[in-house]
Amino acid sequence: MEKKRYRGAVEAVLFACAEPITAQQIAQVLETDVFEIQQTLVTLKAEYNRQARGICLLQLEDRWQMAARNEFLPMIQAVMATKRNTPLSPAALEVLAIIAYNQPVSRAFVEQVRGVDSSSTIQKLVQKGLVEEAGRLDLPGRPLSFRTTDVFLHTFGLSGLEDLPPLHEHQGEISTQEKTEQVSLFEEDELPPEDEI
Repeated sequence: MEKKRYRGAVEAVLFACAEPITAQQIAQVLETDVFEIQQTLVTLKAEYNRQARGICLLQLEDRWQMAARNEFLPMIQAVMATKRNTPLSPAALEVLAIIAYNQPVSRAFVEQVRGVDSSSTIQKLVQKGLVEEAGRLDLPGRPLSFRTTDVFLHTFGLSGLEDLPPLHEHQGEISTQEKTEQVSLFEEDELPPEDEI
């Protein structure tokens, strides 16, 4: 591999890793010598510093991690806040409603109701602070359950879950046990792709 492309590969690995990674791990992935990787990392770190780039290369003992420079932290926080405050898509609102009216519920229950894979949507709702993990249900497989948060109540102007608009009266309440028993009949590998959030 030519030197320029080789350095690009090291950058790509660092960028893709959310956690610090050792030179040894990078060397194994690129099938090369650890010393060569260490030299490349040192060169990249110096290059980023010299060019006053927006990113830097942190050395944490024997591990390395690509990160944004501290001076740009306020801008990054502003962008992340904007992202968190973006309006919810119809798919996200649908998942949120299912969780709010049936909590605590498992991901499988949400997917059974919607008919599509909802793992990514649930995760994004967790990131926005509208939904949180509520422990594991006392059922076969001990599935992880989810519930709404105080942020959810505040966002929608509710003082409590009792303030949720009532559902149609003819719909009876379904126990968590019954929900999970219904879900156990549902094959997750038959789910179509998830809606975009």
